[in-house]
Amino acid sequence: MKHNVGLHLTKRAQLNPRREAIFDVTADRRFTYAEANARSNRVANAMTAAGLAKGDRVATLLMNGHQFVESFYGLGKVGGVTVALNWRLVPDELSFILNDSGAETMLFGTQFIDVCAELHDRGADGTQVARWIHVGDASDTPEWAEHYETVLAAVSDEEPHAVAGDDDLLFIMYTSGTTGLPKGVMHSHSTTLWSMITGAATAEVRKGDRYLISLPLFHVGALNPLMTTLYQAGTCVIMSEFDPVRIWELFGEEKITVTLAVPAALQFMLLTLDTDQHDYSTLRWVMSGASPVPVTLIETYAGMGIEIHQVYGLTETGGPACLIDPDDAIAHAGSTGKAFFHTDVKLVGEDGDEAAHGEPGEVYVRGPHIMVGYWNRPDATEESFVDDWFKTGDIAVRDADGFVYIQDRVKDMIITGGENVYPAEIENIILGVEGVKDAAVIGVPSERWGESPMAVVVRADESVTEDAVFTACQQSLARFKQPVKVEFIEAIPRNPTGKALKRVLRDQYPDPVA
Repeated sequence: MKHNVGLHLTKRAQLNPRREAIFDVTADRRFTYAEANARSNRVANAMTAAGLAKGDRVATLLMNGHQFVESFYGLGKVGGVTVALNWRLVPDELSFILNDSGAETMLFGTQFIDVCAELHDRGADGTQVARWIHVGDASDTPEWAEHYETVLAAVSDEEPHAVAGDDDLLFIMYTSGTTGLPKGVMHSHSTTLWSMITGAATAEVRKGDRYLISLPLFHVGALNPLMTTLYQAGTCVIMSEFDPVRIWELFGEEKITVTLAVPAALQFMLLTLDTDQHDYSTLRWVMSGASPVPVTLIETYAGMGIEIHQVYGLTETGGPACLIDPDDAIAHAGSTGKAFFHTDVKLVGEDGDEAAHGEPGEVYVRGPHIMVGYWNRPDATEESFVDDWFKTGDIAVRDADGFVYIQDRVKDMIITGGENVYPAEIENIILGVEGVKDAAVIGVPSERWGESPMAVVVRADESVTEDAVFTACQQSLARFKQPVKVEFIEAIPRNPTGKALKRVLRDQYPDPVA
Protein backbone atom coordinates (compact mmCIF):
# COMPACT_ATOMS: atom_id res chain seq x y z
CA MET A 1 0.00 0.00 0.00
CA LYS A 2 1.36 3.39 -1.02
CA HIS A 3 1.52 6.11 1.61
CA ASN A 4 -0.63 9.07 0.58
CA VAL A 5 -0.32 12.38 2.48
CA GLY A 6 -3.86 13.37 1.52
CA LEU A 7 -5.12 10.42 3.54
CA HIS A 8 -3.75 12.00 6.73
CA LEU A 9 -7.03 13.91 6.94
CA THR A 10 -8.94 10.69 6.31
CA LYS A 11 -7.20 8.94 9.19
CA ARG A 12 -7.66 11.86 11.58
CA ALA A 13 -11.36 12.00 10.66
CA GLN A 14 -11.58 8.34 11.71
CA LEU A 15 -9.56 8.75 14.93
CA ASN A 16 -10.55 12.27 16.04
CA PRO A 17 -13.66 13.26 14.05
CA ARG A 18 -14.92 15.90 16.51
CA ARG A 19 -11.55 17.50 17.28
CA GLU A 20 -11.06 20.96 15.82
CA ALA A 21 -8.69 20.83 12.85
CA ILE A 22 -8.89 24.34 11.40
CA PHE A 23 -9.99 27.77 12.47
CA ASP A 24 -9.99 30.10 9.48
CA VAL A 25 -9.72 33.50 11.17
CA THR A 26 -10.65 35.68 8.19
CA ALA A 27 -13.65 33.55 7.20
CA ASP A 28 -14.53 33.06 10.90
CA ARG A 29 -15.19 29.38 10.24
CA ARG A 30 -14.18 26.36 12.28
CA PHE A 31 -13.84 22.82 10.96
CA THR A 32 -13.55 19.52 12.80
CA TYR A 33 -11.38 16.84 11.27
CA ALA A 34 -14.53 15.13 9.96
CA GLU A 35 -15.71 18.36 8.31
CA ALA A 36 -12.30 19.25 6.86
CA ASN A 37 -11.93 15.75 5.47
CA ALA A 38 -15.41 15.80 3.93
CA ARG A 39 -14.61 19.03 2.10
CA SER A 40 -11.26 17.67 0.89
CA ASN A 41 -13.15 14.65 -0.46
CA ARG A 42 -15.43 16.96 -2.42
CA VAL A 43 -12.39 18.65 -3.97
CA ALA A 44 -10.97 15.26 -4.91
CA ASN A 45 -14.23 14.01 -6.39
CA ALA A 46 -14.88 17.24 -8.29
CA MET A 47 -11.41 17.15 -9.84
CA THR A 48 -11.61 13.51 -10.92
CA ALA A 49 -15.11 14.05 -12.30
CA ALA A 50 -13.63 16.77 -14.51
CA GLY A 51 -10.95 14.39 -15.80
CA LEU A 52 -8.01 15.01 -13.48
CA ALA A 53 -5.45 12.22 -13.78
CA LYS A 54 -2.56 11.27 -11.53
CA GLY A 55 0.30 13.70 -12.05
CA ASP A 56 -1.81 16.55 -13.44
CA ARG A 57 -0.78 19.91 -12.03
CA VAL A 58 -3.32 22.26 -10.45
CA ALA A 59 -2.27 25.83 -9.65
CA THR A 60 -3.58 27.69 -6.62
CA LEU A 61 -3.48 31.47 -6.25
CA LEU A 62 -5.05 31.71 -2.82
CA MET A 63 -4.60 33.63 0.38
CA ASN A 64 -4.29 31.48 3.50
CA GLY A 65 -7.59 29.85 4.37
CA HIS A 66 -9.47 26.60 4.70
CA GLN A 67 -9.85 26.35 0.91
CA PHE A 68 -6.08 26.14 0.49
CA VAL A 69 -5.89 23.28 3.01
CA GLU A 70 -8.83 21.25 1.69
CA SER A 71 -7.72 21.62 -1.94
CA PHE A 72 -4.15 20.59 -1.10
CA TYR A 73 -5.24 17.44 0.73
CA GLY A 74 -8.03 16.67 -1.73
CA LEU A 75 -5.74 16.89 -4.73
CA GLY A 76 -3.17 14.77 -2.94
CA LYS A 77 -5.68 11.97 -2.43
CA VAL A 78 -6.33 11.54 -6.15
CA GLY A 79 -2.83 12.21 -7.45
CA GLY A 80 -3.17 15.88 -8.31
CA VAL A 81 0.00 17.96 -7.96
CA THR A 82 -0.49 21.32 -6.27
CA VAL A 83 1.45 24.27 -7.70
CA ALA A 84 1.05 26.88 -4.96
CA LEU A 85 1.66 30.30 -6.50
CA ASN A 86 3.19 33.24 -4.71
CA TRP A 87 0.39 35.80 -4.80
CA ARG A 88 2.89 38.66 -4.66
CA LEU A 89 4.01 37.96 -8.22
CA VAL A 90 2.92 39.96 -11.25
CA PRO A 91 1.23 38.44 -14.36
CA ASP A 92 4.47 37.96 -16.33
CA GLU A 93 6.03 36.02 -13.45
CA LEU A 94 2.90 33.93 -12.93
CA SER A 95 2.64 33.24 -16.65
CA PHE A 96 6.12 31.75 -16.73
CA ILE A 97 5.40 29.44 -13.78
CA LEU A 98 2.04 28.35 -15.15
CA ASN A 99 3.52 27.54 -18.54
CA ASP A 100 6.56 25.84 -17.07
CA SER A 101 4.47 23.64 -14.76
CA GLY A 102 1.88 22.85 -17.42
CA ALA A 103 -1.00 23.53 -15.03
CA GLU A 104 -4.37 23.40 -16.81
CA THR A 105 -6.57 24.18 -13.80
CA MET A 106 -6.34 27.22 -11.54
CA LEU A 107 -8.02 27.93 -8.20
CA PHE A 108 -7.90 31.66 -7.47
CA GLY A 109 -9.20 33.98 -4.79
CA THR A 110 -11.32 37.10 -5.20
CA GLN A 111 -8.27 39.27 -4.49
CA PHE A 112 -6.68 38.01 -7.71
CA ILE A 113 -9.56 38.32 -10.19
CA ASP A 114 -7.87 41.17 -12.08
CA VAL A 115 -4.55 39.30 -12.32
CA CYS A 116 -6.28 36.12 -13.49
CA ALA A 117 -8.42 38.07 -15.95
CA GLU A 118 -5.26 39.40 -17.55
CA LEU A 119 -3.77 35.91 -17.71
CA HIS A 120 -7.04 34.50 -19.09
CA ASP A 121 -7.23 37.19 -21.77
CA ARG A 122 -3.74 36.35 -22.98
CA GLY A 123 -5.04 32.99 -24.12
CA ALA A 124 -2.55 30.29 -25.03
CA ASP A 125 0.25 32.85 -25.03
CA GLY A 126 -0.29 33.48 -21.34
CA THR A 127 -1.04 30.07 -19.86
CA GLN A 128 -2.25 26.57 -20.62
CA VAL A 129 -4.97 26.97 -18.00
CA ALA A 130 -8.33 25.90 -19.41
CA ARG A 131 -10.34 25.67 -16.20
CA TRP A 132 -10.58 28.63 -13.83
CA ILE A 133 -12.24 28.13 -10.42
CA HIS A 134 -13.05 31.19 -8.32
CA VAL A 135 -12.82 30.90 -4.53
CA GLY A 136 -14.97 33.60 -2.97
CA ASP A 137 -18.42 35.16 -3.16
CA ALA A 138 -20.46 33.70 -6.02
CA SER A 139 -21.56 37.20 -7.04
CA ASP A 140 -17.91 38.06 -7.80
CA THR A 141 -17.27 35.03 -10.03
CA PRO A 142 -16.26 36.14 -13.56
CA GLU A 143 -18.19 34.71 -16.50
CA TRP A 144 -15.13 32.78 -17.65
CA ALA A 145 -14.75 30.98 -14.29
CA GLU A 146 -16.62 28.44 -12.19
CA HIS A 147 -17.57 29.04 -8.57
CA TYR A 148 -15.67 26.89 -6.07
CA GLU A 149 -18.58 26.16 -3.70
CA THR A 150 -20.86 25.33 -6.65
CA VAL A 151 -18.28 22.88 -7.96
CA LEU A 152 -18.01 21.20 -4.54
CA ALA A 153 -21.77 21.05 -4.03
CA ALA A 154 -22.20 19.08 -7.25
CA VAL A 155 -20.31 16.03 -5.96
CA SER A 156 -20.42 13.76 -2.93
CA ASP A 157 -18.13 13.84 0.09
CA GLU A 158 -17.48 10.10 -0.04
CA GLU A 159 -13.89 8.97 0.27
CA PRO A 160 -12.27 8.84 -3.17
CA HIS A 161 -10.04 6.03 -4.29
CA ALA A 162 -6.47 7.14 -3.54
CA VAL A 163 -4.43 6.51 -6.69
CA ALA A 164 -1.12 8.10 -5.68
CA GLY A 165 1.50 7.90 -2.96
CA ASP A 166 5.13 7.23 -2.09
CA ASP A 167 7.29 8.55 -4.95
CA ASP A 168 4.43 10.18 -6.86
CA LEU A 169 4.56 13.97 -6.84
CA LEU A 170 2.48 15.84 -4.27
CA PHE A 171 3.45 19.47 -4.93
CA ILE A 172 5.76 21.71 -6.92
CA MET A 173 6.91 24.90 -5.25
CA TYR A 174 8.73 27.49 -7.34
CA THR A 175 11.81 29.24 -6.04
CA SER A 176 13.83 31.84 -7.91
CA GLY A 177 16.96 30.65 -9.65
CA THR A 178 20.34 32.32 -10.02
CA THR A 179 19.66 32.65 -13.75
CA GLY A 180 16.64 34.79 -12.97
CA LEU A 181 14.12 32.09 -13.94
CA PRO A 182 12.18 30.32 -11.19
CA LYS A 183 12.76 26.61 -10.70
CA GLY A 184 10.03 24.20 -9.66
CA VAL A 185 11.06 22.20 -6.59
CA MET A 186 9.37 18.78 -6.72
CA HIS A 187 8.26 16.99 -3.57
CA SER A 188 6.64 13.58 -3.45
CA HIS A 189 4.33 12.02 -0.88
CA SER A 190 7.38 10.25 0.55
CA THR A 191 9.68 13.28 0.85
CA THR A 192 6.80 15.24 2.38
CA LEU A 193 6.00 12.53 4.91
CA TRP A 194 9.64 12.42 5.99
CA SER A 195 9.74 16.20 6.34
CA MET A 196 6.88 15.87 8.84
CA ILE A 197 8.40 12.90 10.65
CA THR A 198 11.79 14.57 11.12
CA GLY A 199 10.03 17.76 12.25
CA ALA A 200 7.86 15.94 14.77
CA ALA A 201 10.89 14.06 16.10
CA THR A 202 12.96 17.23 16.53
CA ALA A 203 10.78 20.24 17.32
CA GLU A 204 9.03 20.71 20.64
CA VAL A 205 5.61 19.88 19.22
CA ARG A 206 2.84 18.06 21.05
CA LYS A 207 -0.34 16.27 20.12
CA GLY A 208 -3.16 18.77 20.38
CA ASP A 209 -1.02 21.89 19.91
CA ARG A 210 -2.79 25.02 18.66
CA TYR A 211 -0.52 26.38 15.94
CA LEU A 212 -1.01 29.92 14.61
CA ILE A 213 -0.03 30.27 10.96
CA SER A 214 0.28 33.78 9.56
CA LEU A 215 3.00 33.27 6.93
CA PRO A 216 1.88 32.42 3.38
CA LEU A 217 1.11 28.76 2.76
CA PHE A 218 2.72 29.02 -0.67
CA HIS A 219 5.99 28.83 1.29
CA VAL A 220 7.20 25.46 2.56
CA GLY A 221 8.11 27.21 5.82
CA ALA A 222 4.38 27.57 6.57
CA LEU A 223 3.07 24.52 4.71
CA ASN A 224 5.31 22.08 6.59
CA PRO A 225 4.16 23.21 10.09
CA LEU A 226 0.54 23.07 8.95
CA MET A 227 0.91 19.50 7.70
CA THR A 228 2.85 18.45 10.80
CA THR A 229 0.23 19.96 13.13
CA LEU A 230 -2.60 18.09 11.40
CA TYR A 231 -0.47 14.92 11.41
CA GLN A 232 -0.15 15.39 15.19
CA ALA A 233 -3.91 15.94 15.70
CA GLY A 234 -3.44 19.61 16.49
CA THR A 235 -5.45 22.68 15.49
CA CYS A 236 -4.27 25.11 12.83
CA VAL A 237 -5.41 28.68 13.44
CA ILE A 238 -4.92 30.27 10.04
CA MET A 239 -4.65 33.99 9.32
CA SER A 240 -5.05 35.12 5.72
CA GLU A 241 -2.00 37.33 6.12
CA PHE A 242 0.31 38.78 8.75
CA ASP A 243 -1.26 41.30 11.15
CA PRO A 244 0.91 42.02 14.23
CA VAL A 245 -1.95 43.42 16.34
CA ARG A 246 -4.32 40.57 15.52
CA ILE A 247 -1.61 38.00 16.30
CA TRP A 248 -1.31 39.21 19.91
CA GLU A 249 -5.11 39.10 20.23
CA LEU A 250 -5.29 35.57 18.86
CA PHE A 251 -2.63 34.32 21.27
CA GLY A 252 -5.11 34.96 24.08
CA GLU A 253 -8.42 34.28 22.32
CA GLU A 254 -7.35 30.94 20.81
CA LYS A 255 -4.90 29.80 23.51
CA ILE A 256 -2.12 29.50 20.93
CA THR A 257 0.79 27.26 21.98
CA VAL A 258 3.15 27.59 19.00
CA THR A 259 3.60 29.91 16.04
CA LEU A 260 6.18 30.86 13.45
CA ALA A 261 7.38 34.30 12.39
CA VAL A 262 10.32 35.63 10.40
CA PRO A 263 12.63 38.09 12.21
CA ALA A 264 11.05 41.11 10.50
CA ALA A 265 7.61 40.01 11.74
CA LEU A 266 8.94 39.57 15.28
CA GLN A 267 10.22 43.13 15.18
CA PHE A 268 6.82 44.43 14.00
CA MET A 269 5.07 42.50 16.76
CA LEU A 270 7.14 44.16 19.47
CA LEU A 271 5.95 47.55 18.24
CA THR A 272 2.30 46.57 18.70
CA LEU A 273 2.48 44.66 21.99
CA ASP A 274 0.23 45.97 24.77
CA THR A 275 1.18 44.09 27.94
CA ASP A 276 -1.94 45.35 29.69
CA GLN A 277 -4.27 43.94 27.03
CA HIS A 278 -2.51 41.00 25.39
CA ASP A 279 -2.40 37.55 26.97
CA TYR A 280 0.22 35.20 25.57
CA SER A 281 0.53 32.95 28.59
CA THR A 282 -0.17 29.74 26.65
CA LEU A 283 2.52 30.43 24.03
CA ARG A 284 5.44 28.04 24.59
CA TRP A 285 7.74 28.99 21.73
CA VAL A 286 8.07 30.64 18.35
CA MET A 287 9.87 29.16 15.37
CA SER A 288 11.76 31.78 13.36
CA GLY A 289 13.94 31.59 10.30
CA ALA A 290 14.31 32.70 6.65
CA SER A 291 17.24 34.84 7.84
CA PRO A 292 19.45 34.78 10.93
CA VAL A 293 17.58 35.93 14.02
CA PRO A 294 19.37 38.81 15.81
CA VAL A 295 20.58 37.78 19.26
CA THR A 296 19.09 40.94 20.73
CA LEU A 297 15.67 39.92 19.40
CA ILE A 298 16.00 36.46 20.96
CA GLU A 299 16.97 38.03 24.28
CA THR A 300 14.10 40.53 24.20
CA TYR A 301 11.52 37.78 23.72
CA ALA A 302 13.26 35.61 26.31
CA GLY A 303 12.76 38.44 28.78
CA MET A 304 9.04 38.19 28.05
CA GLY A 305 9.10 34.44 28.72
CA ILE A 306 8.89 33.49 25.02
CA GLU A 307 11.52 31.20 23.52
CA ILE A 308 12.57 31.89 19.93
CA HIS A 309 13.86 28.73 18.26
CA GLN A 310 15.87 29.55 15.17
CA VAL A 311 15.29 27.18 12.25
CA TYR A 312 17.21 26.75 9.04
CA GLY A 313 15.80 25.07 5.98
CA LEU A 314 14.99 25.40 2.32
CA THR A 315 12.23 24.61 -0.13
CA GLU A 316 14.51 21.91 -1.52
CA THR A 317 14.75 20.20 1.88
CA GLY A 318 10.99 20.27 2.39
CA GLY A 319 11.62 22.73 5.22
CA PRO A 320 13.85 20.96 7.74
CA ALA A 321 17.64 21.23 7.92
CA CYS A 322 18.68 22.57 11.36
CA LEU A 323 16.77 23.62 14.48
CA ILE A 324 17.88 24.89 17.87
CA ASP A 325 16.68 22.69 20.73
CA PRO A 326 14.73 24.43 23.53
CA ASP A 327 17.44 23.41 25.99
CA ASP A 328 19.98 25.44 23.99
CA ALA A 329 17.91 28.28 22.55
CA ILE A 330 19.27 30.84 25.01
CA ALA A 331 22.72 29.43 25.75
CA HIS A 332 23.48 29.29 22.01
CA ALA A 333 21.49 32.32 20.88
CA GLY A 334 22.30 33.12 17.27
CA SER A 335 22.80 29.48 16.32
CA THR A 336 20.37 27.61 14.13
CA GLY A 337 21.13 24.51 16.18
CA LYS A 338 21.88 21.04 14.89
CA ALA A 339 20.48 18.84 12.15
CA PHE A 340 16.91 17.56 12.48
CA PHE A 341 16.48 14.00 13.76
CA HIS A 342 16.28 12.20 10.39
CA THR A 343 18.63 14.68 8.72
CA ASP A 344 22.39 14.94 8.21
CA VAL A 345 24.22 18.24 7.81
CA LYS A 346 27.87 18.80 7.05
CA LEU A 347 29.98 21.84 6.18
CA VAL A 348 32.29 21.53 3.19
CA GLY A 349 35.31 23.79 2.71
CA GLU A 350 36.66 25.14 -0.56
CA ASP A 351 39.00 22.14 -0.82
CA GLY A 352 36.04 19.77 -0.86
CA ASP A 353 36.81 18.34 2.58
CA GLU A 354 34.63 18.71 5.63
CA ALA A 355 35.39 22.01 7.37
CA ALA A 356 36.97 21.95 10.83
CA HIS A 357 35.21 23.46 13.83
CA GLY A 358 35.19 27.24 13.55
CA GLU A 359 36.06 27.16 9.84
CA PRO A 360 33.50 28.29 7.25
CA GLY A 361 32.04 25.78 4.86
CA GLU A 362 29.11 25.36 2.51
CA VAL A 363 26.12 23.65 4.11
CA TYR A 364 25.29 20.24 2.64
CA VAL A 365 22.07 18.49 3.71
CA ARG A 366 21.07 14.85 3.36
CA GLY A 367 17.86 13.05 4.33
CA PRO A 368 14.77 11.28 2.99
CA HIS A 369 12.93 14.62 2.89
CA ILE A 370 15.18 16.20 0.24
CA MET A 371 13.41 17.17 -2.98
CA VAL A 372 12.95 14.80 -5.89
CA GLY A 373 14.56 17.43 -8.11
CA TYR A 374 13.76 20.52 -10.16
CA TRP A 375 10.82 20.26 -12.54
CA ASN A 376 12.04 19.98 -16.17
CA ARG A 377 15.57 20.88 -15.02
CA PRO A 378 17.70 17.73 -14.81
CA ASP A 379 20.79 19.87 -15.36
CA ALA A 380 20.04 22.07 -12.34
CA THR A 381 19.15 18.99 -10.28
CA GLU A 382 22.48 17.34 -11.09
CA GLU A 383 24.42 20.51 -10.27
CA SER A 384 22.75 20.73 -6.84
CA PHE A 385 23.89 17.33 -5.57
CA VAL A 386 27.12 15.62 -4.63
CA ASP A 387 26.13 11.98 -4.30
CA ASP A 388 23.03 12.20 -2.08
CA TRP A 389 24.05 15.50 -0.42
CA PHE A 390 22.14 18.63 -1.43
CA LYS A 391 24.36 21.70 -1.77
CA THR A 392 22.53 24.64 -0.21
CA GLY A 393 24.82 27.46 -1.32
CA ASP A 394 24.86 28.79 2.25
CA ILE A 395 28.00 29.31 4.33
CA ALA A 396 28.12 28.40 8.03
CA VAL A 397 30.51 27.52 10.82
CA ARG A 398 30.09 24.80 13.40
CA ASP A 399 31.38 25.27 16.94
CA ALA A 400 33.09 22.62 19.06
CA ASP A 401 29.71 21.57 20.50
CA GLY A 402 28.27 20.95 17.04
CA PHE A 403 26.03 24.02 16.80
CA VAL A 404 25.67 25.55 13.34
CA TYR A 405 25.83 29.31 12.75
CA ILE A 406 24.76 30.56 9.33
CA GLN A 407 27.26 33.18 8.13
CA ASP A 408 26.76 34.08 4.50
CA ARG A 409 25.60 32.81 1.13
CA VAL A 410 27.67 31.40 -1.69
CA LYS A 411 24.92 32.49 -4.00
CA ASP A 412 23.95 36.13 -3.88
CA MET A 413 20.37 35.57 -2.78
CA ILE A 414 18.72 38.37 -0.83
CA ILE A 415 16.21 37.53 1.91
CA THR A 416 13.80 40.40 2.44
CA GLY A 417 11.00 39.98 4.96
CA GLY A 418 11.30 36.22 4.63
CA GLU A 419 11.06 36.24 0.82
CA ASN A 420 13.94 34.91 -1.31
CA VAL A 421 15.06 37.33 -4.01
CA TYR A 422 17.75 36.48 -6.55
CA PRO A 423 19.65 39.48 -7.93
CA ALA A 424 19.93 37.99 -11.42
CA GLU A 425 16.18 38.31 -11.91
CA ILE A 426 16.28 42.04 -11.09
CA GLU A 427 19.49 42.59 -13.04
CA ASN A 428 17.90 41.13 -16.18
CA ILE A 429 15.15 43.76 -15.97
CA ILE A 430 17.51 46.67 -15.32
CA LEU A 431 19.83 45.66 -18.16
CA GLY A 432 16.85 45.99 -20.48
CA VAL A 433 16.45 49.68 -19.65
CA GLU A 434 17.60 51.83 -22.54
CA GLY A 435 20.84 53.58 -21.67
CA VAL A 436 21.97 51.09 -19.01
CA LYS A 437 25.40 49.59 -19.69
CA ASP A 438 25.86 47.32 -16.68
CA ALA A 439 24.13 46.53 -13.40
CA ALA A 440 24.50 44.53 -10.20
CA VAL A 441 21.98 44.08 -7.40
CA ILE A 442 23.00 43.55 -3.78
CA GLY A 443 21.23 43.23 -0.48
CA VAL A 444 21.62 46.13 1.93
CA PRO A 445 20.55 46.23 5.60
CA SER A 446 16.95 47.21 6.31
CA GLU A 447 15.60 47.76 9.81
CA ARG A 448 12.13 46.74 8.63
CA TRP A 449 12.83 43.83 6.27
CA GLY A 450 16.25 42.54 7.32
CA GLU A 451 17.55 43.16 3.82
CA SER A 452 16.35 45.08 0.78
CA PRO A 453 17.56 44.98 -2.84
CA MET A 454 19.68 47.90 -4.06
CA ALA A 455 20.75 48.37 -7.68
CA VAL A 456 24.21 49.54 -8.65
CA VAL A 457 24.06 50.77 -12.24
CA VAL A 458 26.57 51.83 -14.89
CA ARG A 459 25.10 54.26 -17.44
CA ALA A 460 25.91 54.32 -21.15
CA ASP A 461 23.65 57.37 -21.40
CA GLU A 462 23.77 59.96 -18.64
CA SER A 463 20.06 60.68 -19.11
CA VAL A 464 19.15 57.41 -17.35
CA THR A 465 17.50 58.22 -14.03
CA GLU A 466 16.70 56.36 -10.84
CA ASP A 467 13.00 56.69 -11.74
CA ALA A 468 13.58 54.94 -15.07
CA VAL A 469 15.08 51.96 -13.26
CA PHE A 470 12.28 51.95 -10.69
CA THR A 471 9.61 52.09 -13.41
CA ALA A 472 11.06 49.13 -15.32
CA CYS A 473 11.19 47.04 -12.15
CA GLN A 474 7.67 48.02 -11.09
CA GLN A 475 6.30 46.83 -14.42
CA SER A 476 7.92 43.40 -14.28
CA LEU A 477 8.60 42.44 -10.68
CA ALA A 478 6.68 41.82 -7.49
CA ARG A 479 6.99 44.68 -5.04
CA PHE A 480 9.25 42.83 -2.61
CA LYS A 481 11.77 42.24 -5.42
CA GLN A 482 11.97 45.87 -6.50
CA PRO A 483 15.13 47.79 -5.54
CA VAL A 484 14.62 50.45 -2.90
CA LYS A 485 17.56 52.52 -4.11
CA VAL A 486 19.71 53.00 -7.21
CA GLU A 487 23.36 54.03 -7.07
CA PHE A 488 25.17 55.05 -10.26
CA ILE A 489 28.81 54.02 -10.57
CA GLU A 490 31.57 54.20 -13.21
CA ALA A 491 32.16 50.43 -13.37
CA ILE A 492 31.00 47.26 -11.63
CA PRO A 493 33.99 45.57 -9.96
CA ARG A 494 34.43 42.11 -11.47
CA ASN A 495 36.87 39.23 -11.16
CA PRO A 496 38.93 37.94 -14.14
CA THR A 497 36.08 35.64 -15.21
CA GLY A 498 33.65 38.55 -15.28
CA LYS A 499 31.71 37.73 -12.11
CA ALA A 500 30.56 40.81 -10.24
CA LEU A 501 32.39 41.20 -6.92
CA LYS A 502 29.29 41.78 -4.84
CA ARG A 503 31.14 41.48 -1.58
CA VAL A 504 33.12 44.56 -2.65
CA LEU A 505 29.89 46.37 -3.48
CA ARG A 506 28.37 45.42 -0.11
CA ASP A 507 31.46 46.83 1.59
CA GLN A 508 31.11 49.98 -0.49
CA TYR A 509 27.43 50.44 0.40
CA PRO A 510 27.08 49.13 3.97
CA ASP A 511 24.50 51.58 5.25
CA PRO A 512 20.84 50.70 5.82
CA VAL A 513 18.30 51.98 3.33
CA ALA A 514 14.88 53.26 4.34
